[in-house]
Amino acid sequence: MTLADNAIAWYDDNARDLPWRQPETTPWGVLVSEVMLQQTPVVRVEPAWRSWMTRWPRPADLAADTPGEAIRMWGRLGYPRRAMRLHACAVAIQNSFGGQVPADLDDLLALPGIGTYTARAVATFAFGQRHPVVDTNVRRVVSRAVEGQPDAGPATTTADLVAMSDLLPEDPPRAARASIAFMELGALVCTARSPRCPICPFETECLWRASGAKLPDGPSRKPQRYAGTDRHVRGLLMEVLRHATGPVPRQRLDLVWSDEVQRARALAGLVEDGLVVPDGELFALP
Repeated sequence: MTLADNAIAWYDDNARDLPWRQPETTPWGVLVSEVMLQQTPVVRVEPAWRSWMTRWPRPADLAADTPGEAIRMWGRLGYPRRAMRLHACAVAIQNSFGGQVPADLDDLLALPGIGTYTARAVATFAFGQRHPVVDTNVRRVVSRAVEGQPDAGPATTTADLVAMSDLLPEDPPRAARASIAFMELGALVCTARSPRCPICPFETECLWRASGAKLPDGPSRKPQRYAGTDRHVRGLLMEVLRHATGPVPRQRLDLVWSDEVQRARALAGLVEDGLVVPDGELFALP
């Protein structure tokens, strides 16, 4: 059996029961999940995804609403520009593809804010195509099992895509199954700091396991500070605007953070990103 065969067999018995993996999930549901899952844990995404899909089950439903409502619905998932990108995607899908998420990889890449990872993920997980889908979890699994290294580099490279492609079965639906299996294996078993090697389906084939090498001391990446950063202040400002029923005066926003310079910088950044629309001394979602 190949690594892909082992991964699929393990996945069939151990995969998490996530709503966007259900057979009835539409390509739109898969696309929404992939955008939400960027830099956000599954436990936070699942309830948000369910609420989003209940309100906007089709791209046309979201396209008919305002970007501001998408931002409001995004809640506290973080990086709210993703909500605006999803809204822009919905509009493009409605206008250019008859309201249906396109299956062609180039068409997916042409959607607003959809990068190479997300396009490949949607083509693979929604349409059963054969593409290397490489995230942090997949790179770590391949790095350890195939290359004998404890971790991969900080960003996906062409070499990572080639390495993953070489592991995929030729049959597209089975290759798609292998892709999600490798990803799940990295999320649940071959984790960054506490890999569960004794229960890993690659235990006997893993070159890193065979080498006996230990994990380096300390985290592979330095955790990013959040409290007190501009991103923190942006979040506080957005929280006020999401819960407001209309435009908010500047004086109300001034209450969320005492540092006037930092608060003004954060607000200006939100305006520049299109997340906040100013009207004199009033501010609102778009």
